[in-house]
Amino acid sequence: MPHTMSRMGDVLAGFHAAWEFESDSVLIRYERGIRTPKLFQALGERRVPLDAIAGVTLTRGKRGTVVLRVEPRPGADPLMEAAAGQLKDSGDPYRLVLPAEREVLAEYYADELRSLLTESESGPAERFLVEPPKGPLSFKAYDGKASFDGRTVNFRWFWTGASSAKWKAGDQSFPVGELNGVEWRSPEVFEGHLRLLRRGESGAGAAAQADQDPAAVVFGLGYGPVHESLPFAAAVLAAVRASSPVAAVSAAGPRRDPADIAERIRHLGELHQAGLVTDEEFSVKKAELLAEL
Repeated sequence: MPHTMSRMGDVLAGFHAAWEFESDSVLIRYERGIRTPKLFQALGERRVPLDAIAGVTLTRGKRGTVVLRVEPRPGADPLMEAAAGQLKDSGDPYRLVLPAEREVLAEYYADELRSLLTESESGPAERFLVEPPKGPLSFKAYDGKASFDGRTVNFRWFWTGASSAKWKAGDQSFPVGELNGVEWRSPEVFEGHLRLLRRGESGAGAAAQADQDPAAVVFGLGYGPVHESLPFAAAVLAAVRASSPVAAVSAAGPRRDPADIAERIRHLGELHQAGLVTDEEFSVKKAELLAEL
């Protein structure tokens, strides 16, 4: 039975975005403005098919607001797959924040959406259902420039930031057909990076530090911001999946050798003692490393 909304074309406007409810999807249009998160501005608009939605929630927000959120199915959206749970609530493209006085109206639309969802749509999706960001895409990392034309990812190293290992390897080109996935670590935490996972690569190779790996670019000091590097990672991930639908696409990356984890934590502790890493950064990164065991 086809999906139908009882009031097709209705628009619910909130802070930073407006949702238009259509017969088979929700069209999210993000505002442009100084207060709108840069990721939303970069995305522009997104059409989310009802088949890509696993659930709907409505909760109380901060300072007299309510939050309507649709929960995407695992595997349905390349952007969320690449983000791997690292986005802050303020940067979540599936949250619509509204004034509390619109709670009744928001509840109406939440109920409408829930009534259209089926149990078969709550499990993992077999393919991406939400369109990836459009290319060509590029951004400046700390140690190089990354570009993607839809077929090939290119890394061009900066002499001011690239390690000697990357200079020795030279500029890199990676056809999507040779890739198995991507690993995106938010630039908002310690050791942020974008790593390309190559087919047939051993765990040891993928576990190398990003600043020494020619298949990775490093974030930091304003380079590789979320609104540039995450859409880039999502577009690459979608292209990899399209080139080989049965390939195991991993946004989280392989688990590391325990000895490597221990060494990384020791080094992190030295940076913390030297005052180069804050208490919060130390705690967050240590937890991330331990989670990879």
